[in-house]
Amino acid sequence: MFPFQTLLPTVVFAVTALQALASDTFIAAVYEHAVILPHPTGEPVSPDQALALMNQNMDVLEGAIKEAARQGAHIIVTPEDGIYGWRFTRESIYPYLEDIPDPVVNWIPCTDPSRFGPAPVQERLSCMARNNSIYVVANIGDKKPCNSSDPDCPRDGRYQYNTDVVFDPEGKLVARYHKYNLFRGETQFNYPKEPEAVTFETPFGKFGIFTCFDILFYEPAVVLVNKMQVDTVLFPTAWMNVLPFLTAVEFHSAWAMGMGVNLLSANTHNISMAMTGSGLFTPEGPAAYHYDSGTEEGCLLLAELSSHPRLSPTYPPAINWNLYATSIENFPGENDTFSRPVRKDIFTFSELRHEAGNYTVCQGDLCCHLVYQMSNKRKDEVYVLGAFDGLHGSVIKYHWQICTLLKCQSTDLSTCGQPVETAQTKFEMFSLSGTFGTSYVFPEVLYSGVQLAPGEFEVLRDGRLKSKHGTSKPLITATLFGRLYEKDLPHPLRT
Repeated sequence: MFPFQTLLPTVVFAVTALQALASDTFIAAVYEHAVILPHPTGEPVSPDQALALMNQNMDVLEGAIKEAARQGAHIIVTPEDGIYGWRFTRESIYPYLEDIPDPVVNWIPCTDPSRFGPAPVQERLSCMARNNSIYVVANIGDKKPCNSSDPDCPRDGRYQYNTDVVFDPEGKLVARYHKYNLFRGETQFNYPKEPEAVTFETPFGKFGIFTCFDILFYEPAVVLVNKMQVDTVLFPTAWMNVLPFLTAVEFHSAWAMGMGVNLLSANTHNISMAMTGSGLFTPEGPAAYHYDSGTEEGCLLLAELSSHPRLSPTYPPAINWNLYATSIENFPGENDTFSRPVRKDIFTFSELRHEAGNYTVCQGDLCCHLVYQMSNKRKDEVYVLGAFDGLHGSVIKYHWQICTLLKCQSTDLSTCGQPVETAQTKFEMFSLSGTFGTSYVFPEVLYSGVQLAPGEFEVLRDGRLKSKHGTSKPLITATLFGRLYEKDLPHPLRT
Protein backbone atom coordinates (compact mmCIF):
# COMPACT_ATOMS: atom_id res chain seq x y z
CA MET A 1 0.00 0.00 0.00
CA PHE A 2 2.77 2.48 0.85
CA PRO A 3 4.36 2.64 -2.64
CA PHE A 4 0.93 3.18 -4.21
CA GLN A 5 0.14 6.04 -1.81
CA THR A 6 3.50 7.64 -2.58
CA LEU A 7 2.94 7.55 -6.34
CA LEU A 8 -0.72 8.59 -6.29
CA PRO A 9 -0.22 12.41 -6.32
CA THR A 10 2.21 12.11 -9.24
CA VAL A 11 -0.16 9.88 -11.18
CA VAL A 12 -3.12 12.18 -10.55
CA PHE A 13 -1.05 15.20 -11.61
CA ALA A 14 0.04 13.46 -14.82
CA VAL A 15 -3.54 12.61 -15.71
CA THR A 16 -4.68 16.14 -14.90
CA ALA A 17 -1.89 17.64 -17.00
CA LEU A 18 -2.73 15.42 -19.97
CA GLN A 19 -6.39 16.36 -19.72
CA ALA A 20 -5.49 20.04 -19.67
CA LEU A 21 -3.12 19.64 -22.63
CA ALA A 22 -5.89 17.96 -24.60
CA SER A 23 -8.29 20.82 -24.00
CA ASP A 24 -8.48 24.49 -24.88
CA THR A 25 -10.17 25.20 -21.56
CA PHE A 26 -9.46 24.79 -17.87
CA ILE A 27 -11.49 24.96 -14.68
CA ALA A 28 -10.59 27.87 -12.42
CA ALA A 29 -11.68 28.60 -8.86
CA VAL A 30 -11.52 31.55 -6.49
CA TYR A 31 -12.42 31.60 -2.83
CA GLU A 32 -13.74 34.69 -1.04
CA HIS A 33 -12.59 34.20 2.54
CA ALA A 34 -14.01 35.70 5.74
CA VAL A 35 -10.62 36.09 7.39
CA ILE A 36 -10.16 35.28 11.07
CA LEU A 37 -8.38 38.40 12.34
CA PRO A 38 -5.86 38.77 15.17
CA HIS A 39 -6.56 40.99 18.15
CA PRO A 40 -5.33 44.48 17.25
CA THR A 41 -2.10 45.23 19.05
CA GLY A 42 1.09 47.13 18.42
CA GLU A 43 3.12 44.45 20.17
CA PRO A 44 4.37 41.32 18.40
CA VAL A 45 2.88 37.99 19.46
CA SER A 46 5.00 34.86 19.77
CA PRO A 47 5.73 32.83 16.61
CA ASP A 48 3.56 30.01 18.01
CA GLN A 49 0.61 32.39 18.50
CA ALA A 50 1.05 33.78 15.01
CA LEU A 51 1.13 30.29 13.49
CA ALA A 52 -1.95 29.26 15.47
CA LEU A 53 -3.96 32.11 13.92
CA MET A 54 -2.64 31.36 10.45
CA ASN A 55 -3.52 27.69 10.84
CA GLN A 56 -7.11 28.65 11.69
CA ASN A 57 -7.37 30.52 8.41
CA MET A 58 -5.55 27.79 6.49
CA ASP A 59 -8.01 25.23 7.87
CA VAL A 60 -10.78 27.16 6.11
CA LEU A 61 -8.75 27.62 2.93
CA GLU A 62 -7.85 23.93 2.86
CA GLY A 63 -11.52 23.01 2.92
CA ALA A 64 -12.16 25.30 -0.06
CA ILE A 65 -9.14 23.90 -1.92
CA LYS A 66 -10.28 20.31 -1.37
CA GLU A 67 -13.78 21.14 -2.60
CA ALA A 68 -12.45 22.99 -5.66
CA ALA A 69 -10.24 20.01 -6.53
CA ARG A 70 -13.15 17.62 -6.03
CA GLN A 71 -15.10 19.64 -8.60
CA GLY A 72 -12.24 19.41 -11.09
CA ALA A 73 -10.53 22.79 -10.67
CA HIS A 74 -6.99 23.06 -12.02
CA ILE A 75 -6.15 26.24 -10.07
CA ILE A 76 -7.55 28.15 -7.11
CA VAL A 77 -6.84 31.73 -6.01
CA THR A 78 -7.26 32.82 -2.39
CA PRO A 79 -7.41 36.44 -1.16
CA GLU A 80 -4.87 39.05 -0.16
CA ASP A 81 -4.44 39.04 3.63
CA GLY A 82 -6.32 35.74 3.63
CA ILE A 83 -4.00 33.98 6.07
CA TYR A 84 -3.42 36.59 8.79
CA GLY A 85 -5.50 39.71 8.06
CA TRP A 86 -4.38 43.33 8.07
CA ARG A 87 -4.38 44.76 11.61
CA PHE A 88 -0.62 45.24 11.97
CA THR A 89 2.25 47.59 12.53
CA ARG A 90 5.64 46.90 11.01
CA GLU A 91 6.74 45.28 14.27
CA SER A 92 3.62 43.28 15.04
CA ILE A 93 3.46 41.57 11.63
CA TYR A 94 7.00 40.22 11.88
CA PRO A 95 6.12 36.88 13.60
CA TYR A 96 3.80 36.09 10.69
CA LEU A 97 6.48 36.45 8.01
CA GLU A 98 8.58 33.74 6.36
CA ASP A 99 11.64 33.83 4.12
CA ILE A 100 10.26 33.04 0.66
CA PRO A 101 12.99 32.04 -1.81
CA ASP A 102 13.15 32.76 -5.51
CA PRO A 103 11.31 29.92 -7.32
CA VAL A 104 14.43 29.16 -9.39
CA VAL A 105 15.62 27.10 -6.40
CA ASN A 106 13.26 24.28 -7.48
CA TRP A 107 11.73 23.69 -4.06
CA ILE A 108 8.81 21.58 -2.81
CA PRO A 109 8.25 22.69 0.81
CA CYS A 110 5.89 19.77 1.44
CA THR A 111 8.72 17.24 1.02
CA ASP A 112 11.68 19.42 2.13
CA PRO A 113 10.23 21.89 4.65
CA SER A 114 13.44 22.99 6.42
CA ARG A 115 15.62 23.70 3.36
CA PHE A 116 15.36 27.48 3.82
CA GLY A 117 14.70 27.62 7.54
CA PRO A 118 11.34 27.41 9.32
CA ALA A 119 8.53 27.72 6.76
CA PRO A 120 5.39 26.10 8.21
CA VAL A 121 3.00 28.22 6.14
CA GLN A 122 4.76 27.48 2.86
CA GLU A 123 4.97 23.82 3.83
CA ARG A 124 1.26 23.59 4.48
CA LEU A 125 0.29 25.47 1.29
CA SER A 126 2.61 23.25 -0.70
CA CYS A 127 1.00 20.14 0.78
CA MET A 128 -2.48 21.49 0.02
CA ALA A 129 -1.46 21.79 -3.63
CA ARG A 130 0.33 18.44 -3.75
CA ASN A 131 -2.31 16.43 -1.89
CA ASN A 132 -5.11 17.81 -4.09
CA SER A 133 -3.19 17.99 -7.42
CA ILE A 134 -4.10 21.65 -7.96
CA TYR A 135 -2.31 24.98 -8.38
CA VAL A 136 -2.72 26.97 -5.16
CA VAL A 137 -2.34 30.77 -5.08
CA ALA A 138 -2.02 32.48 -1.69
CA ASN A 139 -0.93 35.79 -0.18
CA ILE A 140 1.59 35.78 2.69
CA GLY A 141 4.45 37.93 3.98
CA ASP A 142 8.11 37.71 2.93
CA LYS A 143 11.07 38.88 5.04
CA LYS A 144 14.54 39.57 3.70
CA PRO A 145 17.55 40.61 5.83
CA CYS A 146 19.66 43.58 4.76
CA ASN A 147 22.65 45.44 6.22
CA SER A 148 24.27 48.84 6.37
CA SER A 149 25.97 48.38 2.99
CA ASP A 150 22.50 48.79 1.49
CA PRO A 151 21.62 52.51 1.72
CA ASP A 152 17.90 51.70 1.62
CA CYS A 153 18.00 49.07 4.37
CA PRO A 154 15.38 49.87 7.05
CA ARG A 155 16.61 50.57 10.57
CA ASP A 156 15.41 47.17 11.80
CA GLY A 157 17.68 45.44 9.29
CA ARG A 158 15.06 43.75 7.12
CA TYR A 159 12.73 44.24 4.20
CA GLN A 160 9.12 43.10 4.57
CA TYR A 161 6.98 42.46 1.50
CA ASN A 162 3.32 41.80 0.78
CA THR A 163 3.81 38.63 -1.26
CA ASP A 164 1.86 36.25 -3.48
CA VAL A 165 3.02 32.66 -3.89
CA VAL A 166 1.96 29.93 -6.33
CA PHE A 167 2.46 26.20 -5.79
CA ASP A 168 1.94 23.75 -8.66
CA PRO A 169 0.11 20.39 -8.36
CA GLU A 170 3.33 18.72 -7.20
CA GLY A 171 3.65 21.30 -4.43
CA LYS A 172 6.59 23.11 -6.02
CA LEU A 173 6.96 26.87 -5.57
CA VAL A 174 6.60 28.21 -9.12
CA ALA A 175 5.96 31.94 -8.57
CA ARG A 176 6.66 34.65 -6.01
CA TYR A 177 5.46 38.23 -6.43
CA HIS A 178 6.15 41.25 -4.19
CA LYS A 179 3.34 43.82 -4.31
CA TYR A 180 4.64 46.99 -5.97
CA ASN A 181 1.79 49.46 -5.39
CA LEU A 182 1.01 49.45 -1.68
CA PHE A 183 -2.32 50.89 -0.59
CA ARG A 184 -2.42 53.61 2.03
CA GLY A 185 -1.98 52.18 5.50
CA GLU A 186 0.25 49.27 4.42
CA THR A 187 3.11 50.72 6.43
CA GLN A 188 4.03 47.26 7.71
CA PHE A 189 5.51 46.51 4.27
CA ASN A 190 8.30 47.89 2.07
CA TYR A 191 8.07 48.86 -1.58
CA PRO A 192 10.19 46.61 -3.82
CA LYS A 193 13.03 48.52 -5.42
CA GLU A 194 11.85 47.57 -8.90
CA PRO A 195 8.50 46.40 -10.26
CA GLU A 196 8.27 42.66 -10.88
CA ALA A 197 6.63 41.10 -13.94
CA VAL A 198 6.02 37.57 -12.67
CA THR A 199 4.76 34.92 -15.09
CA PHE A 200 4.74 31.13 -15.27
CA GLU A 201 3.65 28.56 -17.83
CA THR A 202 1.03 25.89 -17.25
CA PRO A 203 -0.48 23.20 -19.48
CA PHE A 204 -3.45 25.55 -19.83
CA GLY A 205 -1.88 28.89 -20.66
CA LYS A 206 0.56 31.55 -19.51
CA PHE A 207 -0.25 33.14 -16.15
CA GLY A 208 0.73 36.42 -14.53
CA ILE A 209 0.12 37.61 -10.99
CA PHE A 210 -0.23 40.87 -9.05
CA THR A 211 -2.09 42.14 -5.99
CA CYS A 212 -5.07 44.43 -5.35
CA PHE A 213 -4.01 48.12 -5.81
CA ASP A 214 -1.56 47.03 -8.54
CA ILE A 215 -4.46 46.69 -10.98
CA LEU A 216 -4.80 50.47 -11.29
CA PHE A 217 -1.22 51.06 -12.48
CA TYR A 218 0.85 50.50 -15.60
CA GLU A 219 3.44 48.47 -13.72
CA PRO A 220 2.89 45.61 -13.31
CA ALA A 221 -0.66 45.29 -14.66
CA VAL A 222 -0.33 46.58 -18.22
CA VAL A 223 3.20 45.22 -18.60
CA LEU A 224 2.01 41.68 -17.87
CA VAL A 225 -0.82 41.85 -20.40
CA ASN A 226 0.73 43.82 -23.26
CA LYS A 227 4.44 43.03 -23.03
CA MET A 228 4.42 39.60 -21.40
CA GLN A 229 1.26 38.48 -23.26
CA VAL A 230 -0.24 36.47 -20.41
CA ASP A 231 -3.51 34.64 -20.97
CA THR A 232 -4.75 34.81 -17.37
CA VAL A 233 -4.04 37.11 -14.42
CA LEU A 234 -4.19 35.83 -10.84
CA PHE A 235 -5.45 38.53 -8.52
CA PRO A 236 -5.51 38.15 -4.72
CA THR A 237 -7.19 41.27 -3.36
CA ALA A 238 -8.61 42.93 -0.25
CA TRP A 239 -10.87 45.35 -2.12
CA MET A 240 -12.96 47.91 -0.28
CA ASN A 241 -15.91 48.69 -2.52
CA VAL A 242 -16.38 52.31 -3.55
CA LEU A 243 -19.53 53.09 -5.54
CA PRO A 244 -20.23 54.17 -8.19
CA PHE A 245 -17.13 53.13 -10.21
CA LEU A 246 -14.82 51.05 -8.04
CA THR A 247 -16.97 48.23 -6.78
CA ALA A 248 -14.90 45.04 -6.98
CA VAL A 249 -17.02 42.99 -9.37
CA GLU A 250 -17.79 46.03 -11.50
CA PHE A 251 -14.23 47.25 -12.04
CA HIS A 252 -12.56 43.85 -12.18
CA SER A 253 -14.99 42.60 -14.81
CA ALA A 254 -14.47 45.82 -16.79
CA TRP A 255 -10.67 45.50 -16.51
CA ALA A 256 -10.71 41.95 -17.88
CA MET A 257 -12.84 43.11 -20.82
CA GLY A 258 -10.74 46.21 -21.47
CA MET A 259 -7.42 44.31 -21.28
CA GLY A 260 -8.65 41.20 -23.08
CA VAL A 261 -7.53 38.57 -20.55
CA ASN A 262 -8.96 36.26 -17.93
CA LEU A 263 -8.86 37.69 -14.39
CA LEU A 264 -9.22 35.35 -11.40
CA SER A 265 -10.18 37.75 -8.60
CA ALA A 266 -10.33 36.47 -5.01
CA ASN A 267 -11.43 39.06 -2.44
CA THR A 268 -11.42 38.99 1.33
CA HIS A 269 -14.88 39.11 2.92
CA ASN A 270 -15.45 41.65 5.67
CA ILE A 271 -18.71 43.57 5.42
CA SER A 272 -17.75 46.07 8.15
CA MET A 273 -15.00 47.28 5.80
CA ALA A 274 -17.14 46.93 2.63
CA MET A 275 -14.95 44.07 1.43
CA THR A 276 -16.76 41.64 -0.85
CA GLY A 277 -16.89 40.83 -4.54
CA SER A 278 -14.96 38.04 -6.27
CA GLY A 279 -15.18 36.54 -9.70
CA LEU A 280 -13.88 34.68 -12.72
CA PHE A 281 -13.82 37.33 -15.42
CA THR A 282 -13.11 36.97 -19.15
CA PRO A 283 -12.74 39.29 -22.17
CA GLU A 284 -16.41 38.58 -22.96
CA GLY A 285 -17.66 39.30 -19.44
CA PRO A 286 -18.03 37.50 -16.10
CA ALA A 287 -18.09 33.71 -16.13
CA ALA A 288 -19.04 33.69 -12.43
CA TYR A 289 -19.09 36.32 -9.72
CA HIS A 290 -20.22 36.89 -6.14
CA TYR A 291 -21.16 40.04 -4.20
CA ASP A 292 -22.59 39.71 -0.69
CA SER A 293 -22.72 42.69 1.66
CA GLY A 294 -25.26 41.10 4.01
CA THR A 295 -23.68 38.01 5.56
CA GLU A 296 -20.33 36.90 6.95
CA GLU A 297 -20.08 33.83 4.72
CA GLY A 298 -17.18 32.89 2.47
CA CYS A 299 -17.85 31.71 -1.08
CA LEU A 300 -16.24 29.31 -3.56
CA LEU A 301 -16.67 30.05 -7.27
CA LEU A 302 -15.74 27.82 -10.21
CA ALA A 303 -15.99 28.25 -13.98
CA GLU A 304 -14.57 26.78 -17.17
CA LEU A 305 -12.43 29.34 -18.99
CA SER A 306 -10.56 29.53 -22.28
CA SER A 307 -6.90 28.66 -21.85
CA HIS A 308 -5.86 31.08 -24.60
CA PRO A 309 -8.59 33.73 -24.86
CA ARG A 310 -6.80 35.67 -27.62
CA LEU A 311 -7.20 32.62 -29.89
CA SER A 312 -10.91 32.28 -29.20
CA PRO A 313 -13.24 32.97 -32.17
CA THR A 314 -15.33 35.14 -29.83
CA TYR A 315 -12.36 37.29 -28.72
CA PRO A 316 -13.46 40.94 -28.91
CA PRO A 317 -11.96 42.99 -31.77
CA ALA A 318 -9.62 45.92 -31.21
CA ILE A 319 -11.46 49.11 -30.24
CA ASN A 320 -10.67 52.71 -31.14
CA TRP A 321 -12.02 54.30 -27.97
CA ASN A 322 -12.45 57.83 -29.36
CA LEU A 323 -13.34 57.16 -33.02
CA TYR A 324 -17.07 57.81 -32.78
CA ALA A 325 -16.91 60.60 -30.22
CA THR A 326 -14.34 62.60 -32.18
CA SER A 327 -16.26 62.21 -35.44
CA ILE A 328 -19.45 64.00 -34.35
CA GLU A 329 -20.43 67.49 -33.33
CA ASN A 330 -21.61 68.01 -29.78
CA PHE A 331 -25.20 66.92 -29.41
CA PRO A 332 -27.69 69.83 -29.31
CA GLY A 333 -30.39 70.39 -26.74
CA GLU A 334 -30.62 71.20 -23.06
CA ASN A 335 -27.18 71.00 -21.56
CA ASP A 336 -27.03 73.02 -18.36
CA THR A 337 -24.13 71.65 -16.35
CA PHE A 338 -23.19 71.63 -12.69
CA SER A 339 -20.25 70.34 -10.66
CA ARG A 340 -20.40 67.76 -7.90
CA PRO A 341 -17.80 65.53 -6.27
CA VAL A 342 -17.56 61.78 -6.63
CA ARG A 343 -15.59 61.28 -3.44
CA LYS A 344 -12.99 64.03 -3.99
CA ASP A 345 -13.06 64.15 -7.79
CA ILE A 346 -15.08 67.08 -9.16
CA PHE A 347 -17.25 65.86 -12.06
CA THR A 348 -19.14 67.97 -14.59
CA PHE A 349 -22.75 66.71 -14.73
CA SER A 350 -25.84 67.38 -16.83
CA GLU A 351 -29.29 66.19 -15.70
CA LEU A 352 -31.26 63.93 -18.05
CA ARG A 353 -34.58 65.78 -17.88
CA HIS A 354 -36.55 63.80 -20.45
CA GLU A 355 -37.36 60.16 -21.16
CA ALA A 356 -35.15 60.28 -24.24
CA GLY A 357 -32.42 62.55 -25.50
CA ASN A 358 -28.92 63.30 -26.79
CA TYR A 359 -26.42 64.94 -24.45
CA THR A 360 -22.80 66.11 -24.43
CA VAL A 361 -20.79 67.01 -21.35
CA CYS A 362 -17.12 68.09 -21.46
CA GLN A 363 -14.34 68.53 -18.94
CA GLY A 364 -10.72 69.20 -19.82
CA ASP A 365 -9.80 67.23 -22.94
CA LEU A 366 -12.72 64.82 -22.52
CA CYS A 367 -16.18 65.17 -24.07
CA CYS A 368 -18.76 62.50 -23.24
CA HIS A 369 -21.70 61.78 -25.55
CA LEU A 370 -24.92 59.97 -24.63
CA VAL A 371 -27.98 58.84 -26.56
CA TYR A 372 -30.65 57.22 -24.39
CA GLN A 373 -34.28 56.13 -24.05
CA MET A 374 -35.72 55.37 -20.62
CA SER A 375 -38.45 52.77 -20.28
CA ASN A 376 -40.24 54.98 -17.78
CA LYS A 377 -38.96 58.22 -16.32
CA ARG A 378 -39.76 58.19 -12.63
CA LYS A 379 -40.27 61.45 -10.75
CA ASP A 380 -38.44 60.09 -7.71
CA GLU A 381 -35.22 59.25 -9.59
CA VAL A 382 -32.68 61.48 -11.31
CA TYR A 383 -30.00 60.43 -13.80
CA VAL A 384 -27.08 62.49 -15.08
CA LEU A 385 -24.39 62.34 -17.72
CA GLY A 386 -20.99 63.07 -16.17
CA ALA A 387 -17.39 63.68 -17.22
CA PHE A 388 -14.13 63.72 -15.28
CA ASP A 389 -10.64 64.36 -16.67
CA GLY A 390 -7.96 64.73 -14.01
CA LEU A 391 -5.83 63.33 -11.23
CA HIS A 392 -7.38 61.07 -8.60
CA GLY A 393 -5.99 60.33 -5.14
CA SER A 394 -4.83 62.25 -2.10
CA VAL A 395 -1.23 61.06 -1.72
CA ILE A 396 -0.65 58.79 -4.72
CA LYS A 397 -2.13 60.66 -7.71
CA TYR A 398 -3.03 58.98 -10.97
CA HIS A 399 -4.96 60.20 -14.02
CA TRP A 400 -8.52 59.15 -14.84
CA GLN A 401 -10.85 59.98 -17.72
CA ILE A 402 -14.44 58.94 -16.99
CA CYS A 403 -17.69 59.16 -18.94
CA THR A 404 -20.70 58.01 -16.96
CA LEU A 405 -24.47 57.66 -17.12
CA LEU A 406 -25.25 57.71 -13.42
CA LYS A 407 -28.21 57.53 -11.06
CA CYS A 408 -28.16 60.17 -8.32
CA GLN A 409 -28.76 59.21 -4.71
CA SER A 410 -31.95 61.30 -4.60
CA THR A 411 -33.79 63.98 -6.58
CA ASP A 412 -31.56 66.57 -4.92
CA LEU A 413 -28.82 67.24 -7.49
CA SER A 414 -26.31 67.80 -4.70
CA THR A 415 -26.41 64.02 -4.07
CA CYS A 416 -25.24 63.18 -7.61
CA GLY A 417 -22.05 61.15 -7.33
CA GLN A 418 -22.77 59.86 -3.84
CA PRO A 419 -22.98 56.05 -3.36
CA VAL A 420 -26.23 54.38 -4.36
CA GLU A 421 -26.97 50.64 -4.64
CA THR A 422 -30.61 50.54 -5.75
CA ALA A 423 -32.67 51.94 -8.62
CA GLN A 424 -36.08 51.52 -10.27
CA THR A 425 -35.54 52.90 -13.79
CA LYS A 426 -34.80 50.69 -16.77
CA PHE A 427 -33.49 51.92 -20.13
CA GLU A 428 -34.77 50.79 -23.52
CA MET A 429 -31.40 51.82 -24.91
CA PHE A 430 -28.25 53.79 -24.17
CA SER A 431 -25.13 54.59 -26.17
CA LEU A 432 -22.19 56.17 -24.34
CA SER A 433 -18.90 57.34 -25.87
CA GLY A 434 -16.06 59.77 -25.18
CA THR A 435 -13.08 61.53 -26.72
CA PHE A 436 -10.60 59.48 -24.71
CA GLY A 437 -6.90 60.22 -24.89
CA THR A 438 -5.99 56.63 -24.05
CA SER A 439 -6.48 53.13 -25.41
CA TYR A 440 -6.95 51.81 -21.86
CA VAL A 441 -10.68 52.15 -21.28
CA PHE A 442 -12.78 49.79 -19.17
CA PRO A 443 -16.55 49.40 -19.82
CA GLU A 444 -18.80 49.06 -16.77
CA VAL A 445 -22.54 48.46 -16.49
CA LEU A 446 -23.93 48.08 -12.99
CA TYR A 447 -27.50 47.17 -12.17
CA SER A 448 -29.53 47.71 -9.01
CA GLY A 449 -28.31 45.63 -6.10
CA VAL A 450 -24.71 45.78 -7.35
CA GLN A 451 -25.39 43.26 -10.10
CA LEU A 452 -23.52 42.94 -13.39
CA ALA A 453 -25.14 42.76 -16.81
CA PRO A 454 -23.38 39.95 -18.70
CA GLY A 455 -24.46 39.70 -22.32
CA GLU A 456 -26.68 42.78 -22.15
CA PHE A 457 -24.25 45.37 -23.53
CA GLU A 458 -21.53 45.58 -26.13
CA VAL A 459 -18.68 47.86 -27.11
CA LEU A 460 -18.56 48.73 -30.78
CA ARG A 461 -15.24 49.06 -32.56
CA ASP A 462 -15.71 52.83 -32.73
CA GLY A 463 -15.77 53.09 -28.92
CA ARG A 464 -19.51 53.19 -28.18
CA LEU A 465 -20.78 51.36 -25.10
CA LYS A 466 -24.30 50.25 -26.10
CA SER A 467 -27.13 48.28 -24.57
CA LYS A 468 -28.15 45.35 -26.77
CA HIS A 469 -31.86 44.99 -26.11
CA GLY A 470 -32.55 47.38 -23.26
CA THR A 471 -31.71 46.85 -19.62
CA SER A 472 -33.38 43.89 -17.95
CA LYS A 473 -32.88 45.44 -14.51
CA PRO A 474 -32.86 49.01 -13.20
CA LEU A 475 -29.59 50.78 -13.94
CA ILE A 476 -27.17 52.32 -11.43
CA THR A 477 -24.46 53.31 -13.89
CA ALA A 478 -23.05 52.73 -17.36
CA THR A 479 -19.47 53.97 -17.39
CA LEU A 480 -16.38 54.15 -19.56
CA PHE A 481 -13.42 54.30 -17.18
CA GLY A 482 -10.17 55.46 -18.82
CA ARG A 483 -6.61 55.47 -17.47
CA LEU A 484 -3.97 57.86 -18.80
CA TYR A 485 -0.96 56.17 -17.26
CA GLU A 486 1.46 58.55 -18.96
CA LYS A 487 -0.06 61.50 -17.04
CA ASP A 488 0.39 59.94 -13.59
CA LEU A 489 2.47 61.93 -11.14
CA PRO A 490 5.68 60.40 -9.71
CA HIS A 491 5.03 58.19 -6.71
CA PRO A 492 5.73 60.28 -3.57
CA LEU A 493 6.36 57.41 -1.15
CA ARG A 494 8.34 54.77 -3.03
CA THR A 495 12.07 54.79 -2.30
